[in-house]
Amino acid sequence: MNDTHKVYIETYGCQMNLSDTEIVSSIIKKSGLNLTEKPDDADVILLNTCSVRDNAERKIHERLIHLKQYKKKNKELVVGILGCMAERMRNKLIEEKKIVDLVVGPDEYRKVPSLIENAFTGEKGIAVKLSRVETYDDIEPLRTEGIFAWVSIMRGCDKFCTYCVVPFTRGRERSRPLRSIVNELEKLYNNGFREVTLLGQNVNSYKDTDGGFDFPDLLRESAKAVPNMRIRYTTSHPYDMSDKLIETMAEYKNICKYIHLPVQSGSDRILKLMNRNYSVEHYLGRIRKIRELMPECSLSTDIISGFPTETEEEHKQTLDLMKEVQYDGAYMFKYSARDNTKAYSMEDDVPDEVKTRRLQEIIDLQNNISRELNRLEIGKQHEILVEGPSKKNSEKWQGRTDTNKVLIFEKNGHIINTGDLIKVVVKSSTSATLFGEIL
Repeated sequence: MNDTHKVYIETYGCQMNLSDTEIVSSIIKKSGLNLTEKPDDADVILLNTCSVRDNAERKIHERLIHLKQYKKKNKELVVGILGCMAERMRNKLIEEKKIVDLVVGPDEYRKVPSLIENAFTGEKGIAVKLSRVETYDDIEPLRTEGIFAWVSIMRGCDKFCTYCVVPFTRGRERSRPLRSIVNELEKLYNNGFREVTLLGQNVNSYKDTDGGFDFPDLLRESAKAVPNMRIRYTTSHPYDMSDKLIETMAEYKNICKYIHLPVQSGSDRILKLMNRNYSVEHYLGRIRKIRELMPECSLSTDIISGFPTETEEEHKQTLDLMKEVQYDGAYMFKYSARDNTKAYSMEDDVPDEVKTRRLQEIIDLQNNISRELNRLEIGKQHEILVEGPSKKNSEKWQGRTDTNKVLIFEKNGHIINTGDLIKVVVKSSTSATLFGEIL
């Protein structure tokens, strides 16, 4: 392996992809290759991609057009596609995008160094086989210093929602052993990390089959092992949001009181078409249980607008559900058909302008709800984990509440460091941000 070659990785999509980039970086570094932060310095440019929505894939196609300029300047440049899009489009990427030299799916990252080496001899490479066992459990992700870390606890998904490509691009569910995850958290804490997010396509279906542990067991053991570290997790499926999980969250102070619980639609008929395996009533029952045991818990969700055959009345049911639950935040999207999924064969019959209008109504309602919920925070005290200077104004600092809200504050003469836990009182707010003063 030529150890003078420099590799630049660009990451698109979800936190899972960020976590995967840390795994790939570790594999690359161990092989003797160097990593660089600048694409201009690179001999290898890898794009770690997402396939969940059409828009995500469009970004990659646009980026590949830009990269043609790099290839013109450096004829030896190797360009690779990693992740979900690699798995989904395989040969097409290499055949149609002449610029692409290697295509590597989420379960084949161990092959990246050898594929890079082959690419320098002119051999194009594809490795996209899905695995039933690969969890990269033995690879320590390469993390730059900081206070936040993503920890992947499982890979793949078995839910097969009819709109989702994940089971086809990331394969079936398999989980890491509980002990290895807890050991990783202890190591992270000892290395200065103060908050961790446990990641999985559906974390609450985590199962350590050898040890007989489920996700609440993992949360409990993690909370006990690193009592001074904040623990978050994402993403949850409402079907698997058990009483045991909610009770475990309520019991431990360092498990953050924030749950991302995608609902997708407020219509039972649409939920059935989506193969979500729960009804609106079941979902609201989970919300009631969360509120009962953790009244301060904040909630966010995912909503898809304009799923095939969605009527105006069903759209209104989604708005009604949002009003009832009162989400702190939401990720809101127009439905986009993905080939290979079951919904792809359904007629995408909601006109784009109707989808766009419905989506805007969802966004406007959510902004109003978020604004009002944040207004109610004024006067409340929060313990926040200091992240560093605010991105918009370096004179001010920012942190995050236990409930995952961004809080901006001034130092006012206090000596503060990134990673500190401090008490702040909220003085004002917008729909997205809280502003406060150190107590």
